[in-house]
Amino acid sequence: MRTVSRMYDTYSDAAAVVHDLEAADLNPSREISLVANEDARGRDTAAEPTRTETKSGTGTGAGVGATVGGVVGILTGLGIMAIPGIGPLVAAGWLATTLAGAGAGAVAGGLAGALTGAGLSREEAQVYEEGVRRGHTLVSVRADETDIPRVEAILDRRPTTDWRKRRDEYTAGGWQPTR
Repeated sequence: MRTVSRMYDTYSDAAAVVHDLEAADLNPSREISLVANEDARGRDTAAEPTRTETKSGTGTGAGVGATVGGVVGILTGLGIMAIPGIGPLVAAGWLATTLAGAGAGAVAGGLAGALTGAGLSREEAQVYEEGVRRGHTLVSVRADETDIPRVEAILDRRPTTDWRKRRDEYTAGGWQPTR
């Protein structure tokens, strides 16, 4: 399995990509995750079935995102969790399960730690974490190598910014990744 991630400027673009991924006839072993700041750009909380978990500061129970997928879809399994250094997140899928199951404080580096654990470079993972903090939405997919080209084609249907360009924008504004 390999992990492929993209960051979207709007939550609605990310949700559309998740819908397209779920509708695609891909190998069933793929796993889709969506992570966004609670106040992500373009997120319509009135129209979205989100479950709120109320634990303070450390994360949610392991069940958040654990039953996503299938006919119901990942967006139905969204829950809210608090990640130190990022704040309240809306999350579903394998990333939410990883963060909640390990306890957010136990995952080295929070979201960035979970992403590096899934095979992304530390530099790329830190840019995604900062992007989520700034209101962008991350979609991350674990898939078999044979499905990667199709997954990437679906991820790229909506506007996204290469993480290296995003890193350059952030650092030009004073952001510094942790070493």
